[in-house]
Amino acid sequence: MRVAHRILLAITYAALTSAVAVYVGMRLDTASVWVIAGLVIVSTIAWSSHMIVSRVTDLHDVLGNALRAFRDGDFSLRLTERGDRELAELKHLYNELADAVRHDRQDIHQKEVLLDTILQRTPVAVLLLNAADRIIYSNGAARELFAAGARLDGRAFAEILPTLAVPLREALASPDDTLFSAATSANADVETFHLSQRVFRLNTLPHRLLLIERLTPELRRQEVAVWKKAIRVMNHEINNSIAPISSLFHSARRAQEMPEHRHRLDEIHELIDERLLHLRTFLEGYARFARLPEPHKERVAWSDLLSEVQALYAFRVEGTPSVVCRLDRAQMQQVLINLVKNAHESGSDPGEVVVVIQSAAADCVLRVLDRGRGMSEEVMRQALIPFYSTKPNGSGLGLPLCNEIVEAHGGRMRLAAREGGGTEVTAWVPVG
Repeated sequence: MRVAHRILLAITYAALTSAVAVYVGMRLDTASVWVIAGLVIVSTIAWSSHMIVSRVTDLHDVLGNALRAFRDGDFSLRLTERGDRELAELKHLYNELADAVRHDRQDIHQKEVLLDTILQRTPVAVLLLNAADRIIYSNGAARELFAAGARLDGRAFAEILPTLAVPLREALASPDDTLFSAATSANADVETFHLSQRVFRLNTLPHRLLLIERLTPELRRQEVAVWKKAIRVMNHEINNSIAPISSLFHSARRAQEMPEHRHRLDEIHELIDERLLHLRTFLEGYARFARLPEPHKERVAWSDLLSEVQALYAFRVEGTPSVVCRLDRAQMQQVLINLVKNAHESGSDPGEVVVVIQSAAADCVLRVLDRGRGMSEEVMRQALIPFYSTKPNGSGLGLPLCNEIVEAHGGRMRLAAREGGGTEVTAWVPVG
């Protein structure tokens, strides 16, 4: 608005000057009048143009410096609020905007520091990969697990994978959540881990977040709690059987002494036998898990084991079932029975229960897949704990017993959720 005022003022001044020149021209010749008027008008226009260009240049310099500061992330630049009113207001607006952005950036930075402090101290390994599969963030647990404490940020994930334990590499190759066991170094004990993977978009580009939780300490704590529970259950069940047996023996003694009641002796003896059989069966289920013998290995074709179990449960066979391994036939048959039985009890259609046998280097790979209800993260975390069960009448010994047998053969077992629903149980068993 001020620029328009200046232009109008310049035009007005030129008109007045011309009028004066005309007045003076009454006493001068015509040529001199036009020369004087022309010089006055040209000077006035030049002066006005200079003023306009000067203001535009000042405005350009102010906006240029401000925008360059914003581009470089420098919000500390302050503009002196001097000059005419319009330019001072513009500088004031810039200063307010810079203050607001600077405060927001400081607040975000403080939150980022707080979040990084929490993530660096958490025992869960956290890795964030960008669209090029490069690591753009890793916490201390991740550096310890993947690189023995060395730096990970900026490295290509593909160059780290070959250095990892085979179970960890195989778990990372799957897009689903996985429970697996592995030794983190040559001299370390085998530990249990839970892997969660999520893909999301950051700045419109896909990123992958990996969370690997070490479950071994928690599993040990839970095992102690579960064993205590098992002891309480055993004590309760034994007392529930001993009390009626004691009462039945008392009744039998009285019937023996009273001839008119001797006809009840056979009935009492049958009830005692029934309670003893129930108690024996109950204790045998617990003892079977505790006294698993060393596997007696022999050369066995998986096709033979599969045909034996197919007589009990229906399933589809894929892969190369003709593979021969050295294993304990009875124990591995029990593994197959338990896994296929679980697949059927998961609510899966029998036609969707699949057993896959494959040969992989020095291992034979057994996979049992279903399309049942699947396992929640909480259930998957505790699935290998003895006596843990989500079934109303379940013993909680099926999967732990399978895991014990596979590990006794020198192998390992992994649980994973299937994309599209269901569960995949994979067991690696050495061929020799």
